[in-house]
Amino acid sequence: MGTRRVLVTGCSSGIGLAVAARLAKDELKRFKVIATMRDLGKRMALEKAAGDSLNTNLEIKQLDACCEASIRECVNSLPDRRVDILVSNAGVGMIGPLECQSIGAMKELFDTNFFGMARLVKEVLPDMKRRQSGHIVVMSSVMGIQGLLFNDVYSASKFAVEGFCESLAVQAMKFNIKTTLVEPGPVVTEFERKVYEDAEKMDLSETDEETAKIFREVYLPYSKKIFTSLGQTPEDVAEQTVNVITAEEPPLRHQTNRLYMPMTALKHADPTGRLPLDAFYKMIFKHDAVFSATLGLLRMVQRRVGKR
Repeated sequence: MGTRRVLVTGCSSGIGLAVAARLAKDELKRFKVIATMRDLGKRMALEKAAGDSLNTNLEIKQLDACCEASIRECVNSLPDRRVDILVSNAGVGMIGPLECQSIGAMKELFDTNFFGMARLVKEVLPDMKRRQSGHIVVMSSVMGIQGLLFNDVYSASKFAVEGFCESLAVQAMKFNIKTTLVEPGPVVTEFERKVYEDAEKMDLSETDEETAKIFREVYLPYSKKIFTSLGQTPEDVAEQTVNVITAEEPPLRHQTNRLYMPMTALKHADPTGRLPLDAFYKMIFKHDAVFSATLGLLRMVQRRVGKR
């Protein structure tokens, strides 16, 4: 098949950095990576991770997913505008009570998480159609499948991503273009750490006292337990993303964390939605001891899997 050009967004840290570095260091040298970020001043971590592949198998370029002109300029700079594989990864997070989130902040989040992805796909899709080949890989989330307490807006953006890609995938197939949604659960990154750090200092004066207490005393400790028990590394997600890219028949959806699958499976088990709703409610508000014991069991399973 020859060397395939991969455009990856959001490469200054976390999953995007790990995906770009892993593809660039591919032992079979199957990829030429165009690793992009909004602020080139943050390129140092990627340069270090890329090592000897920098400027050979990996090139760093500026791209702001919130700006059509920036996206076009980056794609136009590539020979024949050829992007064989798009990895749309750039994203931002938001957690907290709805009353404490401004509509402006919600729009900004959607501008990156949804419209940023849509702008990228809109730019590369016509060329992929013309060449009758391509693979669109979008970094989604398990929260694009199952909503989670105090993640209303972030989850909504990922639901939008899922609906967009599921709809587009049918048309794309006609042009021999593959579509994959990569759906990580909790991932231990600087991105996540910053989101939760900001949440602990969040001004909760716009919401009622009980909701503020639930957020501080139930949700934040609950989230820390989840990350400790189920959290993956960016490198693990990157490895699975590469497996999806190199698969002969890539799936439409790929959840990277098997330990999280029982949570998302509840949704498909009951079309009325009552089962997951009741399960999450009881898990969070009624049975903290059972929840903690379950996470302990999952942590043990994870350690055993890791030793194999």
